Amino acid sequence: MHRLRLLRAHLPRLRNQSLQTEEKGRTIETGNLLRRALRMGKKQLMAGNEALGEAAIISGCRFYFGYPITPQNELTAYMARRLPQVGGVFIQSESEIAAINMVMGASAAGKRAMTSSSSPGISLKQEGISYLQGDELPAVVVNVQRGGPGLGNIAPSQSDYFQAVKGGGHGDYHNIVLAPHTAQEMVDLTQLAFNLADKYRIVVVILLDGLLGQMMEPVEYPEKPQIEEYPKEYILDGAKGRKPKIIRSLFLVEGVLEKHNENLQAKYKKVAETEVRFEEYKTDDAEIILAAYGTCARASREVCRALRNEGINVGMLRPITLWPFCEDKLLQLADRVKDFLVVEMNAGQMLTDVKAAVCGKANVHFYGRLGGGIPSPEEIIEKVRQILGK
Repeated sequence: MHRLRLLRAHLPRLRNQSLQTEEKGRTIETGNLLRRALRMGKKQLMAGNEALGEAAIISGCRFYFGYPITPQNELTAYMARRLPQVGGVFIQSESEIAAINMVMGASAAGKRAMTSSSSPGISLKQEGISYLQGDELPAVVVNVQRGGPGLGNIAPSQSDYFQAVKGGGHGDYHNIVLAPHTAQEMVDLTQLAFNLADKYRIVVVILLDGLLGQMMEPVEYPEKPQIEEYPKEYILDGAKGRKPKIIRSLFLVEGVLEKHNENLQAKYKKVAETEVRFEEYKTDDAEIILAAYGTCARASREVCRALRNEGINVGMLRPITLWPFCEDKLLQLADRVKDFLVVEMNAGQMLTDVKAAVCGKANVHFYGRLGGGIPSPEEIIEKVRQILGK
C-alpha cells in the first residue's frame, strides 16, 4: 500500500522520470518497480480479466471508464489499481452510458481508450457505440458475457453474439469482434484490438464469457509490445494556428449522410477482405467439423482428441474474428465435409452464420446450453455419435 500511495502522489512525474524514495533503508526506483510488476517475457499466473487489463496497458491504453458489474469486476478493479501507476486515468463513471461517452471524448482527443462491462451493461452502451462508429472514432469495448436475457445470472454465456456481430445499436455499422479462448489469447488479441481500432477508426469488441474472465492460466507478455501508429488528423486538440475541426455523425443536407454511409460500408468491406482470422484443428481428414469459439472451443478441442483416439475423425474450426466471419473457409470445407456441428452457450446464434456460409452444401447441426449452462465434452461427444450413427 505504501508503494501504491507513493506512485499516486507523483503521477505527473511518473512518465518522464524515475522517482526515488526510501523504504526501510532501501532506494526504490519507480520505473524498475513497474517493470518488475509486469515481468515482461516471463510466464505468470493471472485471471483472464486481469490479463486482459494488463494487455490493454502495455498496448498504450491510458484511459479507462467503467461501471462495476459481475463477472467483469476484476477487470475494472485491475484498471483502477494499475492505471494510476503508469500515469493513466481511471474513472468509475456514474453509469454505463456515461462510461461509453467518456470513451468517445478521450478517443476524439486522440487517446487509446477502453471500457468494459457485462451483458446488461453492454446493452446500455449501444447508443454510444453507434455514435463512435458514425464519428469514426477508435475504441475498444470488452464484454464479459453473463446469462440472460434481462438481469439473468453471473454464469458464463455466449448469448450476446448477435448483439456484437450484427451491430447492436442503430444504423448500418459493423464492429470488429474478437473472441479469445485462453488467457494468453486475451493478451494477444487485446494488443491486436487497439491496433485494429486505430487502423480503421472503428470500434473493436473483445467478446468473452464469465468463465474465461474468471479462470486463471499462465500468460506471457511480450518484451516489446507492438504498438502500431496511424495518422490521427481528425483529433480535436485545439484550433490554435489551424482551421477548426468537427467530429460528427449528423448530416442534414440531402445526400451527405448517404455518402458518409457509403464510405463507411467501403471501410467495412476492406475489413472483411483483410482481417478474417480463424484456427483450424485437424480438419484435413475430418468426417465432421465442430464450429465453436471461446469456452465452447476448449471443450470441442477435447472432443476431437477423445474421438480420434476411438478412430472417429473429428476436426474443429474456431473463428477468432466473429466479425468479419470466416465464410469463405466454411464454404471451402463444405465442399468435402458433409456434417458440421455448431457448439454454443446460447440458443443458436453463430449457427445462423454457419448455415449461411455453407450455402446448403452440408448438414449443419447444433448443440447448445442456455442461461449459464456450459456444454461438456461428454455431451458434445454424445451429439457427434448421434449425427454419425456411431
